[in-house]
Amino acid sequence: MTATIDTMISRLAAWLSRHSIDVLRVSLGLVFVAFGTLKFFPGVSPAEALSVATLEKLSLGLLSGYAAQAVIAAMEVFIGLTLVTGKLLKTGLVVMTGALAGFFAPYALFFTDLFPGAPTLEAQYIFKDIVLAAAAMVIAARALGARLVPVREPLERVHELRERAAA
Repeated sequence: MTATIDTMISRLAAWLSRHSIDVLRVSLGLVFVAFGTLKFFPGVSPAEALSVATLEKLSLGLLSGYAAQAVIAAMEVFIGLTLVTGKLLKTGLVVMTGALAGFFAPYALFFTDLFPGAPTLEAQYIFKDIVLAAAAMVIAARALGARLVPVREPLERVHELRERAAA
């Protein structure tokens, strides 16, 4: 029974090492496509006002209003499509690096508005971008050549360790 469980665990680890980063890449891409698409339609994105205000400040007023929103939307959809398809992935990851910097910029630019006491809904909305940044790091590591490889210990060694632990 234990050998069967060990075999199942080894197979699961091998499957996860082969597929989990690709699943992460595609799911992150879908998130970017979804949030980016919302921004093409004025008044639909819950982060519209904050994202426009942020890009207005970061561009020193060169981009404002719907033009700023359209640039953000196009950038997010482009990032998402590169992640979903795997095409131009390194380019998409470079663009994502800039986008993630922009995602966190409101904390520096509008801190007192985001934290008048308790964090506002917008502050909490931005906070989730920490997870997006961490996922981007894993995907970038893979794109730059890193590999996730399961540890393979001989089953005899695993059984030996279990017997010692039980004793």
